[in-house]
Amino acid sequence: MPTVLSGNAIREKFLQFFESKQHRRLPSASLVPDDPTVLLTIAGMLPFKPVFMGKRERPAPRVTTSQKCVRTNDIENVGRTARHHTFFEMLGNFSFGDYFKREAIGWAWELVTGVFELPPERLWVSVYEEDEEAFDLWQEVAGLPPVRVRMMGADSNFWESGPTGPCGPCSEIYYDFHPERGEGEIDLDDDSRFLEIYNLVFMQLNRDSEGTFSELPRKNIDTGLGLERMAQVLQGVPNNYETDLVFPIIRKAEALSGLDYFKAGDEQKISFKIIGDHTRAAVHLVADGVLPGNLGRGYILRRLIRRMVRHGRMLGIAGSFLPQMATVAVELMGGAYPNLLESREVILTRLASEESQFLQTLETGERLLDEILGRSEKRISGVDAFMLYDTYGFPLELTMEVAAERGLEVDVPAYEEAMEKQRERARRAAKTVDLTQGASLADLERTDFLGYRNVASEAVVKLVLFEGEPIERASAGASVQLVLDRTPFYPEGGGQIGDRGYLSGPDLLVRIEDVQKRDTVILHTGRIERGTVATGVSVQAQIDLADRRRSQAHHTATHLLQAALKKVLGESVQQQGSLVAFDRLRFDFSWPKALSQAEIQQVEDLVNTWIAEAHTLSQEVMPIDQAKARGALAFFGEKYGSEVRVIDVPGVSIELCGGTHVRNTAEIGLFKMVSETGIASGVRRIEAVAGPAVLEYLRLRDTVTRQLADEFKVQVEQIPQRVAALTSDLKQAQKQIDALKAALATARAEALLGQAKATGSLRVLVADLGDTEPEALKSAAEHLLAKLGEGGAVVLGSAPAADKVSLVAAFGKNAIAKGLNAGKFVGEVAKITGGGGGGRPNLAQAGGKQPEKLKDALDEASSKLSGALGA
Repeated sequence: MPTVLSGNAIREKFLQFFESKQHRRLPSASLVPDDPTVLLTIAGMLPFKPVFMGKRERPAPRVTTSQKCVRTNDIENVGRTARHHTFFEMLGNFSFGDYFKREAIGWAWELVTGVFELPPERLWVSVYEEDEEAFDLWQEVAGLPPVRVRMMGADSNFWESGPTGPCGPCSEIYYDFHPERGEGEIDLDDDSRFLEIYNLVFMQLNRDSEGTFSELPRKNIDTGLGLERMAQVLQGVPNNYETDLVFPIIRKAEALSGLDYFKAGDEQKISFKIIGDHTRAAVHLVADGVLPGNLGRGYILRRLIRRMVRHGRMLGIAGSFLPQMATVAVELMGGAYPNLLESREVILTRLASEESQFLQTLETGERLLDEILGRSEKRISGVDAFMLYDTYGFPLELTMEVAAERGLEVDVPAYEEAMEKQRERARRAAKTVDLTQGASLADLERTDFLGYRNVASEAVVKLVLFEGEPIERASAGASVQLVLDRTPFYPEGGGQIGDRGYLSGPDLLVRIEDVQKRDTVILHTGRIERGTVATGVSVQAQIDLADRRRSQAHHTATHLLQAALKKVLGESVQQQGSLVAFDRLRFDFSWPKALSQAEIQQVEDLVNTWIAEAHTLSQEVMPIDQAKARGALAFFGEKYGSEVRVIDVPGVSIELCGGTHVRNTAEIGLFKMVSETGIASGVRRIEAVAGPAVLEYLRLRDTVTRQLADEFKVQVEQIPQRVAALTSDLKQAQKQIDALKAALATARAEALLGQAKATGSLRVLVADLGDTEPEALKSAAEHLLAKLGEGGAVVLGSAPAADKVSLVAAFGKNAIAKGLNAGKFVGEVAKITGGGGGGRPNLAQAGGKQPEKLKDALDEASSKLSGALGA
C-alpha cells in the first residue's frame, strides 16, 4: 500500500519532483483571470493560455504550479458525488516547446509509482485513438501491458482551446479501486471503480479556420493532477470530502450543528459536504478581490454563500456561522496560499455581511417557499419563483434546487417573462435602462451634484434598484440603490470614499451607507429603516456633516502630505494611490527605501506648519491646459475632461481634484503620521490621521501608555527604560535557558555513548534526541564526537516542532579520511524529511518539515555510515 500523505505533503512532493526535473515553480495565479472570455480560472493551464497561443513570452522552458480553480457548471453534483467540487487545486507541469511525450509520460509514471508509491497493477491509461506514439510509449517507458492502455475517442482524449488554434491528443492515468473485478469489459468512465488522477495533454497541432490540422513548430506539454483526488487515493478515504483538505471544515460544521457526520443521514452528509466545499471557494474568491453581487463573478460568490447559509440551517446551525467556517479554511490553506492570511479580516467581514443580509429575509422566504411547495403538484409557477426572488432575494437556482429536492420543477420561461415585465416597468418609470447590465446611460438624465456648496437638498427619486434590478417601490428592511435627480452626497472618487447620511420624507427614512458614480449618474446605496420609497417621490437628502468634515480634513491633508514629501525627498516622488476615509488617510508613493525618523519628523512638521499658517484654499474650474500651465499636479489613476477642478493651497500645493476640502487649512487642526511601510518594490505607504481623528488616535495611545505605566508601576515617561530593562532580563533568561537546554541535550547524549557501534576501525552513533532544539543538538553532537575521538561519526536528529526536523552530523578525522563529508551527508539525509542543508566536512546541520519521516532519515543515515565505513 502507498504511504499515507497529507494534502500539503502531496502538493509539495509534486512541486519538488518537477523542480528536480529543472522546472521553475510559479505561484498560483488569481481566480480572476486575465482572459476576458472566462469569468474564473477554471483550469491549471488557463494562466498559460497566452503562452500556448504564442501571444506572450514563456516564463521559463519548464514550469510547475499548484493552481487554484473554481468551476460551477456542475454545482448540482457537489456533495452528491465523491469528486465534484466548485473549488479544487490542479497540480501541473508544463513544457513550452521544451520536452514532449516521452519525458512527460516517463515523469508522470515515475511520480505516481515512485514518489506516490501507487501500485502499478492498479493503474490504467487512456490515449487518443489515433495516437499510436503515446500508445507505444506507455508500454515502452512505463512497462504497461497493451490491455491496460485503452484507446478512446476525441470526446474524452483530444484537447482544444477553441474552434481554431493549438490542440492535440491527451492521455489520462486512472486509479483502479477494484482490481479484483478483472480486466475484461473495462469501462474507464465507471466512477464506482476508476478515478482519473492525471491528465497529460500533448499540444502538437494547430487547427485553422478551415478545420485543417498542421504540426506546431514548437510542441508543448500541459498536465493536470487533481490534488483532492490524489489525496482521496493516498489517504484511503471513500471521497474527496473526507480528506484532510476539506474534512477539518466539515468538523467545524459538526461542532456548530451538534451532529456527527458519520452518523448523519444522506441528505445531511450532502449539506456538510456542500458547506465544506463552498467555504474553500468563497474564501479564495474574496481574497482574490471578488465581491458578492448580482452579475458575473459576484453572482457566483453570492450564490455559493447563500447555498452555504441554507444548508447550514438544514443542519440546525442557528445564526451567523460563515466567519467561523472561513477561519478554519484560512488556517487550513494559508500556508500554501499566503494571500488568505493577508486578507483574513476582509474575508471574514465580507462573508459576515453577505450572510447577515441574506439571513434577514431567509426565514420569511423559506416559510413562503414551503407554502408554495405544499400547494404545488408538479411545478412552481414562474410568478411565485419571481416573487421569491424579487421580494426575498431567493436566486432562481436556489428555488430550483429546493424544488428538485421535493421532486418538483420551476416554470423558468414564466419566471423570465415576469422578470422582463418588471424591467420594462422600471424602464418606463425611470426613463432609463438597467444599470447593472453595463448598458448605455444616455437615456438617463445626469445627476446634479450639489455637494460642493450644499450639505442638504430636496431631491426626486428617479430609480429604485433592489438586488441590482429596477423595481417600482421598496419597503422597510430592504437594501436598495437609489438614483436622485440632484444630490449633496459626494460619490466615491479620487481616493475619497462616498458620503454617508439620510434620505427622509413623510414616514420615510433611508440610511445611506455608500455613494458611487456610474458615468453621469450617482447611485446611493442604503437600507430603508422606515416607510416605503418609490420612483417619483420627493425626499430630503442630508449628508452626515461630521463625516464630511472628517473626510475633508483628510483630503486636504493628503495634498499637504504630497507637497511635504516632494519638499523633503525631492520632486521625483510620485503618487501611486490614495485613500481618503472618515477615520484616516493613506498615501502610496514611489520611493526606493524606508524614510528615516528624521525625514518622517520633517514631513510631519511641514504639514502641521502649513495647517497652522491658515492658508485659505482656492477651488476653481478651468480648462485642463490652463491648469497644467499653472503647474497643477494630477492624482494617480484619475481621468480628466477638458475642464478640471483645481485645488490651490497658495504657496504650498496646486492639484487637479474633484474631492471635497476644507476652506482653510486651519480647519484641519492637526496632522499625525501613524505608519510608514513598504508595500511593493519601490513603493512606500504612509498612513496618517488628521482633524478629529487625531484626538481619537492620541486618546488610544494615551490609554495604552497609561495601562503600561500601571502594569510596570512606573511613570509614563519611564516606560522605555522599563521595557529596555525587561528586554535585557529576557535576553539573559533566554541565554540561561539555551545553556540549560544545551546541557540537558549533552547529558542525554552522554547516556547514549554506550550505544556507539564499532564499524571497522571507527565508532558510529546515530540517535534521536526527541524535541531538542537545533543549537542544543549541535552542542550534543560536538560533545559526543569529542568523547568518541578522531574515529567517531555522530548523526543526531530531533523534532523540535510539529512541522520541524533538525539533523546534525559530526565526523572525526578518520571518518573524513574514509571519504565522508558531513555537509553532503546530512544534506542528503535531510531530503527524506522534506528539507536540506549542509556545512563543513567535519560538522554540518540540516532541517526538514516532516517529523514523521525522522526515523526513516536516521535509519538511512545508519545504513549509509555502515556501508561507507565498513568498506
